[in-house]
Amino acid sequence: MRVTILGSGTSTGVPMVGCRCRVCTSDDPKDRRTRASLLIRHGGRNILVDTSTDLRRQALREGLDRVDAVLFTHPHADHVNGIDDLRGFHFLHKEVVPCYASPETFQVLWAGFRYIFFAATGSGYTPLLSPREVSGPFELFGLTVIPIPLLHGKGTATGYRIGSFAYLTDCSAIPASSLPLLEGLDVLVMDGLRWTPHPFHFNIAGAISAVGPIKPARVVLTHLTHEVLHSEQAKLPPGFEFAYDGMAVDVM
Repeated sequence: MRVTILGSGTSTGVPMVGCRCRVCTSDDPKDRRTRASLLIRHGGRNILVDTSTDLRRQALREGLDRVDAVLFTHPHADHVNGIDDLRGFHFLHKEVVPCYASPETFQVLWAGFRYIFFAATGSGYTPLLSPREVSGPFELFGLTVIPIPLLHGKGTATGYRIGSFAYLTDCSAIPASSLPLLEGLDVLVMDGLRWTPHPFHFNIAGAISAVGPIKPARVVLTHLTHEVLHSEQAKLPPGFEFAYDGMAVDVM
């Protein structure tokens, strides 16, 4: 299974419009971050985690020619507003793509993007996406996908574990009941927004502390703001690193 970081940035992206800070003006290509999303390739299938605002740009960059399923973590704009770009894949392969999310996330998606899930009477269009509500582990293309309940400030989000890999974006706490679901990880990609605290996200110190009980072999911090230079990963403890757009990780 190959995991590719499509986007490693926070909701504004980096560079942020109008900003001239040291990160937004950096010459390091790893400091250029599109909105957070993930691609999982396995057995000839492509699974997206979230449809970020920058999905079209990310798909073109990675040469992505089809999407076979989508896992949604939560309904915030930077994670779902690229959903319309899935239409292009449907135009090519004519398949209805299954999408997995919590009931709460689907309520928001149906309110904002009903046309892509449900065809209007007499419109001549057919649904492009098939909603599948997530309530526990499920099988997808020969993989067991385990939803991981997370806290995102006063709200919630859903992480996902597949084999020895897990993706936990947009979270400020991992409930005690979720910790056993994260045992024995080889690779954990998780929220590590910035150096300073934030009410709805783990900051870098908080993320490092939170994974202490989990003890994954490798931790990749994502959803990074323009407060973080990629070169500053030298400050991280062993086993931790910063994500960057296009970063690929092979997971057994």
